[in-house]
Parts: sequence; C-alpha cells; structure tokens
Amino acid sequence: MATTTPNSGAAPRVLTPLQRARRSTVALKALMAVTGLFMVLFLILHVYGVLQAFGGREVYNAYATHLHQFGVPILHYNWFLWIIGVVLLIAVLGHIYAAAHLTVRDWRARTGAGRRYQTNKGRRGNQRSYASFTLRIGGVYLGLYVIFHLLNLTAGTIHPGGATPDPYQLLLNNFKVWWVVLIYTLGMIAVGFHLRHGVWSALTTLGAHTGLKARRRLNILAYILSFGIAIGFLLVPWAIVVGVIH
Repeated sequence: MATTTPNSGAAPRVLTPLQRARRSTVALKALMAVTGLFMVLFLILHVYGVLQAFGGREVYNAYATHLHQFGVPILHYNWFLWIIGVVLLIAVLGHIYAAAHLTVRDWRARTGAGRRYQTNKGRRGNQRSYASFTLRIGGVYLGLYVIFHLLNLTAGTIHPGGATPDPYQLLLNNFKVWWVVLIYTLGMIAVGFHLRHGVWSALTTLGAHTGLKARRRLNILAYILSFGIAIGFLLVPWAIVVGVIH
C-alpha cells in the first residue's frame, strides 16, 4: 500500500513500500552501520601499512610499490588502489547521507528549537548527547582531515616538507613540520572518539547487543579498536618527531 507525503501545497507525492523502507530510520541506521564497519576494516588494514615505516625505507617503499602493483597482471597498474578508492567513496557518501538524514530527524524530534531531549538524568532535564560530539562534530572535522590527508600523502598536492617521489622520504618530510604533526594528531584523536561510539552503535544496530554481557563485550571491543587504530596511526609521526624513524 502506498502512502503520500505533503509537498508545500502541491499534489501529494505517492511513496511505494520500497521507498518508505529506504527512508525509514532503521534502514538509515543500517546503512550507517554497514558503511561505518567497512571503513573500520579499511582503517585496520591502513594502520598495518603505515606501521611498515618502522621497518625502514626499503620495507616501507616495497609495501607502497606492492599496493600499486597488486593484482597485476589480472588488474592493470594502480587499478587495485582505484577500486578501493571508489568503494571507499561510495561508503563515505552513504555514511554521510544516512548521518545527515538521521541528524535532521534528531533535531525535529527535540522538544523545541535548540533544545535537547527531555530526560530525568540531567540537572536541567536535558540530555547532553555524547554521540552529538563524538560522531557529528567529530565527523565534520574528520571529513576535512581526510581531504587534507589525501592531498598531502596520497596525491602529493600539498607537501609542506618538500615534494618527493619516495614514499618513505615523503613521510619524513611531512612529519618534520610541526603543524602537520598537529593536524594528524588532532585527526587521530577525532578518529578515536568517533570509533569509540561508532563501533558500539554500529554493532548494536546490527543486533550484537543482546544483553548485559554482550554490552560489556561491545564496549571492550569499541575501546580496543578506537584506541588501537588511533595510537597505531600516531606512532609513526611521533616516532619521526623523536627520531626513532629517520
């Protein structure tokens, strides 16, 4: 059975059951969960690659070269990275789409303009949403950070420490500049907070939260992933700062 939606005085638009399902809160949360967990998997693999820098120039450059040649001759040179990039872009856009729609619905569900949810847990009767800080505000900063990261270490468009075709040397050049280290540090702090709530929320949405024990396990897993990924990424720039990697 189709339903209609108001359209500013115009003839009501009929929504099919499939359209209603796609726009449902459950579907949007599921989209956020699946795309979010896919990006977490990518981050885990990315951390592994970044940590190759501790093996020295030859190890890190061999890893970087292998990524470009992965799948050859079945895939052409660089095709693997392009495929990963396109899939990631789709996941990010889906994540942002779901987040934007859920945020709008969240605002509309509040009791008044600028008000938070009513609750008896806060002294003022309002709920201060942890997710609104770790997911929404942090998500905006992460979006800007990812753009800088791609232009800096992937495309090489921004090269504060000097341009070079050598991946290992590019790391050294960039992380010898203090404000680049600061940007990456703040970015990884944002990643940690985002993942802390995001992993728990995603797995809960997908049905992993089945009781008190499951809740504790999900919290532990969220802490391990968020701290592990954030610290893993920060090890290399700060190792360069203190001279462990040179």
